[in-house]
Amino acid sequence: MKVALLYPEVYDMARFRERRKEFPPFGVLYLAAVTEAAGHQVEIHRVAPGHTALNLTGFDAVGFSLASSATYGLMLQARRETKLDPGTLVMAGGVHANFYPAEVLHDLAADVVADGESEDTILQLLDHAHDRDFTGVPGVLFARDGRTTRSPARQLMRDIDHLPLPARHLLPREDIVLTDRLAGTDTRMAHVMFSRGCPFPCSFCAVAQRRMQYRGGASARVELAHLIDAYGIEGFAIVDDNFIVNKTKVAAICAQIADLGLRWSALSRVDTVDQALLETMAASGCIEIKYGMESGSERLLKAMRKNTTQAKIRAAVEMTSAAGISAKVFIIHGYPGEDIETTRQTIGLLRELRPMLGRVSLFRFVPLPGTEVYANALLHGIRGTHQQPGWDGDWSKFHIHHNTRRWWGDDEAWAETERSYAELRRFVEDEWGPQG
Repeated sequence: MKVALLYPEVYDMARFRERRKEFPPFGVLYLAAVTEAAGHQVEIHRVAPGHTALNLTGFDAVGFSLASSATYGLMLQARRETKLDPGTLVMAGGVHANFYPAEVLHDLAADVVADGESEDTILQLLDHAHDRDFTGVPGVLFARDGRTTRSPARQLMRDIDHLPLPARHLLPREDIVLTDRLAGTDTRMAHVMFSRGCPFPCSFCAVAQRRMQYRGGASARVELAHLIDAYGIEGFAIVDDNFIVNKTKVAAICAQIADLGLRWSALSRVDTVDQALLETMAASGCIEIKYGMESGSERLLKAMRKNTTQAKIRAAVEMTSAAGISAKVFIIHGYPGEDIETTRQTIGLLRELRPMLGRVSLFRFVPLPGTEVYANALLHGIRGTHQQPGWDGDWSKFHIHHNTRRWWGDDEAWAETERSYAELRRFVEDEWGPQG
């Protein structure tokens, strides 16, 4: 069969105004890889503002990857404007579909929506493209005989090492290899995923999969060796939601890749590292760890369900510095309850850690669809969600790039939030430079 997979183009969170591309669409790349391996002909198509009217006649099946809620409106526009042959199988999946599959089925006029891990799902859907009988396919939602049917949930794969490498060859080379993205260096690098999921319950984070899946060290080495041979990379960034959770798994990957001579970075919580692991990572080429610090206020950290403290933040940054690895932190300002006191607590902690922090990225709070704070909007005083009266239909407002929308609080609280954000931003830019 001839299959087209569509993904929305998004831009890097830290440099949004420069329209710098974010990492490749790994969900689509893995789906394309397994579909090709099964003998199908696959193309990947980009959807972007001004590039939504695609001509996909001649394809037997088309899949819409809903990578974020912020780009949902863009993908709906593409669905309306794209030309398809009558009878083309229309599939949908991805982050937004995982949270709201019934709405996606209706909005996209899709034949079927996949909820969750989809590498096995897509092959079974293609097997039933001729009869549209998806009753035996786990983890999908579809319309049959005038009513919506949901199949039993699909069990997560026990082993993701068997998956083929992402189908990077279906994208332009410049989307894969970058030279301005690794820890502020000009290292020739690519992005990789070595794990899936995150078990932590942060209220602001839209993670659909709580169980962690890790690739083994041998699998990681195979992919990196391929990237060296095919693309000449000198480094890589691990883009997993939270790579450093299982210390044994992380150490095993480090042991397998240490002799490749690559520089690399990854994301972590502050409470999942220790000195021994950090030294192992440094010996294998790690040059930067990006931590979700979020705030220096213990009251807000508790409200966010971070389960971390100032002491844990200090300890992680100090250990990282001692291991010879640069530390970067992400800050979220404006979570419900933020005020001048909590903001100055954040500034105080950042000032204390300044000698050991290489970079800081500052974001404003957005109630992302799929998060606990979004699902419990009334509890948190949030307004403007699609589940509340007066919904304006604008999904694009849920982006995390330079978002200045007011999501909670009365006029007085919002004015204080604005003033405190300006103070924090001035401090960060004075110490670490412009925020994009």
